[in-house]
Amino acid sequence: MATVKEYSVEEKLASVLKLQKIDSKLDEIQVLKGELPIEVKDLEDEIEGLNTRQAHIENEIKGIQDFIASKKTAIKDAEALIKKYEKQQDNVKNNREFEAITKEVEMQNLEIKLAEKHIKDANEEVKEKTRTLDIAKKTVGDKEANLKHKKGELEKIVAETEKEEKGYRKESEDARTKVDPRLLAAYEKIRTNYRNGLAVVTVERDSCGGCYNAIPPQRQAEIRQHKKIIVCEHCGRILVDNDLEATVTI
Repeated sequence: MATVKEYSVEEKLASVLKLQKIDSKLDEIQVLKGELPIEVKDLEDEIEGLNTRQAHIENEIKGIQDFIASKKTAIKDAEALIKKYEKQQDNVKNNREFEAITKEVEMQNLEIKLAEKHIKDANEEVKEKTRTLDIAKKTVGDKEANLKHKKGELEKIVAETEKEEKGYRKESEDARTKVDPRLLAAYEKIRTNYRNGLAVVTVERDSCGGCYNAIPPQRQAEIRQHKKIIVCEHCGRILVDNDLEATVTI
């Protein structure tokens, strides 16, 4: 039966410290990228929303134009009826028929006036929506220019760091397999608690290298002995001494 190797506390600390150094290199690359990935994604989402709004306005304008066309057709139909009724007036037999036809003519004239009002109002609405559409198009153009610039910056950084980042990611994956599972879980949890991603820190000037709170002399002595894993009582970070830090390289 194969035996599972037991790692000493010093080996465990060394393995998690190495992982921290690798992950810190990856963090530095992300800092170099800055907010660009988020800004690019936000701009892409914003442009998509603006394009959807633009398409909606264009559909509204088309709908209004179709409405105007229908009203123009209605005017032509009314004018044709008026001509028809005027001809009929020449052949009426009595005043009653004349008055009935006159009312029909008046009705069609009212229909024409109403249609003309609808067309006027609709044309004003088209003008307003066209102005809104022009503003939307300009906004999209400005956003797309900004996006192109941001993407260019990001692509340049990615091109410069891609090989290095891939190498560190591979090293990070390999290093994780060599860290004690329980210690790795603690390391991952601590890392997520801090923006700088530091879960393993050295004692600097008698203080924690993460939160800068003082570390008592007795505690520092225990850290240097590598007999047990010691965390900062203030921030929870794993503490190592400078001697161990100097021996762990990547």
